[in-house]
Amino acid sequence: MSLKAVLFDFNGVIINDERIHLQLIDEILVEENLQPQRANERQASLGRSDRACFQQLLANRSRIVTEEYVTQLLNRKAEKYVLELEKIEKLPLYPGLDDLIFQLRSRSISTGDSRNLKLGLVSGAIRKEIDLVLNRAKLAEHFKVIVAGDDINTSKPEPDGYLLAVERLNREYPDLNLQPQECLAIEDTPAGIQAAKRAQMQVVGVANTYPFHMLQRCCNWTVDYLSDLELERVQEVYSQKQPQPSVTEC
Repeated sequence: MSLKAVLFDFNGVIINDERIHLQLIDEILVEENLQPQRANERQASLGRSDRACFQQLLANRSRIVTEEYVTQLLNRKAEKYVLELEKIEKLPLYPGLDDLIFQLRSRSISTGDSRNLKLGLVSGAIRKEIDLVLNRAKLAEHFKVIVAGDDINTSKPEPDGYLLAVERLNREYPDLNLQPQECLAIEDTPAGIQAAKRAQMQVVGVANTYPFHMLQRCCNWTVDYLSDLELERVQEVYSQKQPQPSVTEC
């Protein structure tokens, strides 16, 4: 087995925008004459798609709505997100991101051929928000395959987004013959970690959102910062005939 692809989460791994999202969700709720999020609801939303969050928040407030109505709320939030980012001179990208992407793009697969590691992105955020950040940060060229929240009907911790990313990578690179076990996911929340593990992927947990010790018990590797990830050690595990033992669910 070899490492062929690395799949990034978006919010909490690439960009530190949790505060912005929570603020905008509250604004939408207030505009709908509903109570803003409670502390436990904010915690439960971490790692889940925007659609799943709004559906749960509305259900908690006994508001029955259609899927089309939820889509309207998501579009309103995306418009607000664009306006918020326009106020920020420098995007709050996580330190070490550029260097890690450079290392991944320049590192050949340990199968003896010259192909480089493929990069993908799997997120519950809608595509409009992802494209905005990637284009502004000049990162779009690195992510040929993106699975956004509006591409699937489920949310993390379900594995559908990761499995769809494998399908799309195989379509993008017909000779890759990628299997889920040949992917490494980079996540920051229990929901995201569980989604990747249920897709039979190994996971790096980066302690941007949850404490290191909480992620350590349920990830294959855990780092405080993206710059701490030792790719050589990761690839050594993938090159072994026997896969690394599974780890505890978060």
